This record gives sequence, C-alpha cells and structure tokens, in this order.
Amino acid sequence: MSKAVVSALYDSDVFRMACRQFDKAADAINLPEAIRDRTKYPKRCLAVALPIKREDGSVTVFEGYRVQHHLSTGPSKGGVRFHQNVTIGEVAALAMWMSWKCSLVGLPYGGAKGGVIVDPNLLTAGELEHLSRRYMQELVNFVGPQVDVPAPDVGTNERIMGWMMDTYSNHVGHVEPGVVTGKPIALGGSQGRREATGAGVAYLVKKYLSDLNLPITKATVAIQGFGNVGSEAALALAEYGAKIIAISDYTGAVYNPKGIDIQKALTYIRYQRVLRDFDGGEPITNEQLLELKCTVLIPAALERVITEKNAPKLKCRLLAEAANGPTTNAADKILDQREDLEIIPDVLCNSGGVVVSYFEWLQNLSNFYWGRDEVMQKLFAILDKAKDAVDYQKRKFKFSRRLAALTLGIQRVADAKQSRGLFP
Repeated sequence: MSKAVVSALYDSDVFRMACRQFDKAADAINLPEAIRDRTKYPKRCLAVALPIKREDGSVTVFEGYRVQHHLSTGPSKGGVRFHQNVTIGEVAALAMWMSWKCSLVGLPYGGAKGGVIVDPNLLTAGELEHLSRRYMQELVNFVGPQVDVPAPDVGTNERIMGWMMDTYSNHVGHVEPGVVTGKPIALGGSQGRREATGAGVAYLVKKYLSDLNLPITKATVAIQGFGNVGSEAALALAEYGAKIIAISDYTGAVYNPKGIDIQKALTYIRYQRVLRDFDGGEPITNEQLLELKCTVLIPAALERVITEKNAPKLKCRLLAEAANGPTTNAADKILDQREDLEIIPDVLCNSGGVVVSYFEWLQNLSNFYWGRDEVMQKLFAILDKAKDAVDYQKRKFKFSRRLAALTLGIQRVADAKQSRGLFP
C-alpha cells in the first residue's frame, strides 16, 4: 500500500502526530527504509454502518471503525471507544500507540483500536446494548481470541464487553470469553482489570517520585479526567499517601489545596454522572487545572491536551501520561528543554490496562483464574521491567524518556516483521 493512499485514508492531526513520533524514533535507531512503512502503517481497517432502532421507533445509523495495526507477533489488541468525536484517523493513531505499548512491555500482541461515533450519554440502556451488539456482529469475521481482542476504552465498560462477548459466542455456537477483555468477573473477567490502568499509573508515579527523592506522602496531584483511569489512579495514589488537589471531567474541574475526598467524589458521580457542582472544592476550568502548581500532573482524558501554548506554563515536577497521546509534538519539544520536569510517556505510563487484559486473555484460554494479589504482583513486575528498560535506553543513547520508550517498542515490532520476511 502506497504512502499516499494510507495517509489520505487516516489523515488527521492525531494520526500525523503519531507518524511524526514514529519517524523520529525510526531515525534515532536507523530503521532501514525497506521495513519502515511496513512497521508504521496499519495492516487493516474496517468501517461499518450500524443501524439501530431507537425506543421512539425511529432508526439511526451510526458509523464505526476497527483498525488492526499489525499482526506479526500475535493477535491484535485494543479498546473500543464510544465518543461523538471519533474519527478513523484517531482510531488508527491509537492502534499505532497500542502496538508500541504492547511491544514495549513484552506482550505477544499487535495494536488495534475501535470506535463508534456516538455520545453514549444520549442513548438509553437498551439502545446502548443494541449498538454494542451490532458493532460486534459487524466485526465477527475480523475478531477472535487468535485474531483481534477488543477491550473497553473511553465511553465503554465491562457491561458493554459482556454484550460483545455474548454476541460473538452466539455467532460461533459456544462460549468464547477470550474474544474480549475487560469483561465482568462472572463472564471470565480478571480480578484487578477494572483498576489496572489507573493502578499502573499510580505505581509508576510512586517509582519515579522515589527516583527523584520526592516522598509520595508530600506529593500533590492534579488529575485531568475522572473516568475509569483517572479515578482509579486517584484512589491508588491517595492510598500511597499522596494528596489529590484537583480532578476534572468534561463539565469542569474542582480544586482543593487541602485535598479532595476521592470517595466522596466517586459517590457524587455515581448519582449525578458528572462532576459539575461537586462541593469538594472550588470550581476551575480544565485549562486551569493543567497549569496548577503540583508535584504530579496526570492527563487522563483525551489526546492533545498539552500543547505548545500551555507546555511552558506547566508547574508540575512529574507529568504522568495516563491518556493516550496527551502531548502534542510541538509541546514535546518545549518539555524536552525543561530540566525541571520529568515525563512518564503514555506507552509506558498507561500500559497497565493492556497488561492485565493479557492476563485476562491467558486465564480465559487456560480456564484457570488468579486472585487479585497475584494479578497485581505480576503487573507490577512487568511494569518494573519495562521501566528499567526505558530508563536504560534513555541513559545509553541520551534520548528523552518518550524516545527511549518508542524506540524500544518500534524496534521489537520491526525485528518481528524482518524475521518473518515478506509473504509473496
């Protein structure tokens, strides 16, 4: 497939951003031209129309995508996003990042991602179920435990994964829990999967603060995005002794220099669904949250929120990228020059989710299940190994931590493709 054709299909700010990251990493490790495009561009994409009968009797056709970036080391793996701003370019970029993430932490997966253009908050529970099942029905010949394994992402959850698993199982004629991860425990989900991404973020924050000789019990944390990842990171960091001074969702942010009661915030969201009017602190904007003075800043929402405009204004000591692609290329250049700020790049920082998804998949294939303590112990061991590899690569080649992580991930995928050769 020519470069022009692929670029035209996926062309978007976020896909160009992922490609620039790849190009920089490929140049840094002198990746041969013959293997570059094969390693860079997605292998396969699917666009589907999803007609849903609404409860008022009308029919709405939603649009959905699935991009499989590469399949050279095993099945592809990645979440499904339900969001009104989904584009195929965004999905392709997220699939690319998932490839480097899986490779970096040593999982036998290629990257994939899916998405449906929909605001799930505007659907009834029944409509959401119909949409989830229809999406899986359209994907049924392109996914499977040895082909492509979806998981939750922004706007989806374990209940939706349960519906998708049931749809696939009905199609193949037997229960197939390994087709998706992030399922309810009753359907073969793993202990620890719900909190895995946030717990992994918190664990790496604790490790890097220790490297910087900053006691976590004196650390202040601001978290942009209080969905699954942001809230679980907040809970874990509070458990470690950190003070969470700001949280936010798309309706706005809350700031309290004395510390926010995270359990109270979670209870509020359970009933109100959004943070707006939460009385645990003073209301501020998401933009103000990013520029607060704090020890740790955690962008845990959507991509491209750290820009060249606010990068010089960040007042954190550690930027922990819980979201995918939260920092633009232009912002990255600015942050690289700042010696007062360390970054935990997204492909390392938020890899806990896919690691425990891998554990869930293993447990499904073997029909043998582990306890939560065992899951967390194995997760932290993998994160330790990946962190050590990234920091060694950073020191050895004098790379930024992001470049170190990307070069490790990309080199391993390129090596796999090179070793397999080119099928005639």
